[in-house]
Amino acid sequence: MADLLALLRAELGDAVVTDPTALDAARTDYSGQRSDSPPLAIVEAGTVADVQAALRLAHAHRIPVVPRGAGTGLTGGAIASAGEVVISTSRMTGILEITAADQLAVVEAGVLNADLNRALEPHGLFFAPDPASKAISTIGGNIATNAGGLLCAKYGVTREAVLGLRVVLADGSLLELGHRTVKGVTGLDLTALMIGSEGTLGIVVEATVRLLPLPTGDPATLSASFPDVVAAAAASAAITAARLRPAAMELIDALALRFIHEHLLLPTPAPGTVHLLVQFDGSSAAADAAQARAIVQHFEGRAAVTTDREEGEGMLAVRRAFHPAMAARGTVLIEDLAVPRSALPAMVAEIRAIEERFGLVIPTVAHAGDGNLHPNLIYTGETVPPEVWAAADALFRAALALGGTLTGEHGVGTLKRHWLVDELGAPQLDLQRRIKAVFDPLGILNPGKVF
Repeated sequence: MADLLALLRAELGDAVVTDPTALDAARTDYSGQRSDSPPLAIVEAGTVADVQAALRLAHAHRIPVVPRGAGTGLTGGAIASAGEVVISTSRMTGILEITAADQLAVVEAGVLNADLNRALEPHGLFFAPDPASKAISTIGGNIATNAGGLLCAKYGVTREAVLGLRVVLADGSLLELGHRTVKGVTGLDLTALMIGSEGTLGIVVEATVRLLPLPTGDPATLSASFPDVVAAAAASAAITAARLRPAAMELIDALALRFIHEHLLLPTPAPGTVHLLVQFDGSSAAADAAQARAIVQHFEGRAAVTTDREEGEGMLAVRRAFHPAMAARGTVLIEDLAVPRSALPAMVAEIRAIEERFGLVIPTVAHAGDGNLHPNLIYTGETVPPEVWAAADALFRAALALGGTLTGEHGVGTLKRHWLVDELGAPQLDLQRRIKAVFDPLGILNPGKVF
């Protein structure tokens, strides 16, 4: 280990960080999980060449490597422990190209999602993936987890917004994937394979991303209140069934709403109040919102509609405050399940039943437009209590029974490895492990994560 540190410093100089505070920070992420001990070092890469040099040395010495961006992951996918070297791309923040004519941008992996969109706004364009962490999460991290967010009901997840990648493989070689064209079907789609691979196949250092024109006109935002979370979920499913395409549709259950209001020092909502926030954009926004309002009222909800952009964004800001509001109450096991949109009411009912069965409270929000739910289990201490793991197991199995999935946008990391075979089956999981071995034959990339 000492020899490797010396070699890293000789090759990379001040980019090699061994400060105890920095190493300790790399032991955790936003999932609340924490490794038993700090990593050996952090390489704060400033260039693609830095990433290549670090990986060449790690490969030669068979040292495990943990790729890391801003550390905002929610499943432990970028936490590091003893004997591992972290390769951080957080300093690779160049927006290398914006080409409005082709509606694409080329960015380094450490660019923050929100910073990219600020740079695109003068061009009348935007990058559609919209995770709740967009102000603090990187494009590289969004790609590693195939992040979604509030706008993915209409605009899709990160995979739909990536045209090409530059990826450094485990041996330090640089792979250029994808294309700059709207279409491109030459060979196997290795770009799509890399997206969502959570740093197990290579380290994304640069991305060519697809851009979209900013919607014209002001959005129409509907804020609806329901006395029952199942009714709110049924209303959201009915809005989808009516062939409406909201840009965002977010459900906030009563407990989550109360905790958020307390965190933001807002007035306490009436007991049991559940919110459904629905935002439409484009030329038909006002008409679509009026149709959605009628559906809400059919399910005994009370709704108000605004076409004021600032007011609408203020409503969605309440939803974006969910994670910090939960973290303020203790350690959080943040779950990320998805079910077919028509099954959303049934999954919400399952969450309520699991609360009662295990004597827990499980504040929940959902990207109701695509059936992606985030039940949160809050506890105290550094160790997840057995009843919390048991409740999580019940949540996962309920989602799978409804035709759903273990994760809609956060990834697997270390949090959900135990249940992966339940969704994929042993033959597919074995195939995925063999694919990883092709890219990383020594198994040094993000060991213990996903597979």
